Amino acid sequence: MPDWDPANFEDNLIADMRAHGGAVTTGPMAGQPVLVMTSTGAKTGQPRRAIVNFHRDGDDYVIAGTAAGAPKDPAWIGNVRAHPNVTVEAEGRTFPATASLVDGAERDRSWDQHVAALPKFAAYPEQSGRVIPMVRLTPET
Repeated sequence: MPDWDPANFEDNLIADMRAHGGAVTTGPMAGQPVLVMTSTGAKTGQPRRAIVNFHRDGDDYVIAGTAAGAPKDPAWIGNVRAHPNVTVEAEGRTFPATASLVDGAERDRSWDQHVAALPKFAAYPEQSGRVIPMVRLTPET
């Protein structure tokens, strides 16, 4: 059995998205709303991509820093804190956006909407033992 190659998996997923107007049609993420966010590394200053599920809130895209239920935030959370200007590829288009972490009641509302749209996320807070950060991606106009 070949070794797992995350970069190859990501490359194939992105190719699938691009071939189908932003929709994932094969593999474990088929049919789910997925976007690619490219941020700037907080420590390296290098481009870093993250493939994440999203839900829409008006014109914005909302993503959750679940790290699949891991006990610590994904690296991209630190990246967007340090460098909020990102590039997003979603729904068949690529655009610059501003990433902002939301807190308080807005964070809770965003989380509830995310779980309503993507029920698989419901178990992550208990599994991870942390409050899942929520990030709003606002397209630049």
